[in-house]
Amino acid sequence: MSVAIVGAGPGDPGLITVRGLELVEAADVLVYDRLVSPELVAKAAEAELIARDELTQRQVNDVLVREGACGLAVVRLKGGDPFVFGRGGEEAAALAAAGIEFEVVPGLSTLTALPSLAGIPLTHRGVSAQVTVVTGTAGDGGELDYVRLGATPGTLVIFMGLRRLERIAAQLIRHGRPFDEPSAVISKLSLPDSHVVVATLGSIATAAAHLESPAVVVVGEVAALELVARDRPERMKVV
Repeated sequence: MSVAIVGAGPGDPGLITVRGLELVEAADVLVYDRLVSPELVAKAAEAELIARDELTQRQVNDVLVREGACGLAVVRLKGGDPFVFGRGGEEAAALAAAGIEFEVVPGLSTLTALPSLAGIPLTHRGVSAQVTVVTGTAGDGGELDYVRLGATPGTLVIFMGLRRLERIAAQLIRHGRPFDEPSAVISKLSLPDSHVVVATLGSIATAAAHLESPAVVVVGEVAALELVARDRPERMKVV
């Protein structure tokens, strides 16, 4: 396989798949994201290392096509899962258009990994049978569809919404979600400096103001379930 688009998982280097780690260790060229742990990058001991943050998306595509055409073992290492808000589809499309053989290795997505590690099930019998996933800003840079989100039942998961959480929460409440609906912000979970804050939708932005990205926001009754040890230091519950 010439090029592999590999998901690194949510942050902890131990959460990459076996197949993903094999490809990283055998890479000639490794193009990696800022959120990929240094420990994983170091596994590509013989590879040329290229940091994604120094390139535009078009330049990343060009690197993958160019190096792949040379027959090198190229790994594009991305945080989470490449095809869940990771732009992996764009890279795969560029490789396909150039006729470059490639493989996609799914990663443990932050969509499921972070809530699970925090003890928050996205679905739970009798509580939530539906999950809606959005980013903090619409794909065109505009506002989210708050009318629809306010009326949609079940669990709402928001990627990349921490810095806009005050507005997002206010708009969700304005369009129908309860002020006192349980909510959680999960910051850097799987990493040593992780934190989980649980509060009402009306107070979650204030309660989580001190947290850092990357973070995932969970809105819904599942956020109130106490399925994690109460004495874990990274979890704080705000009434």
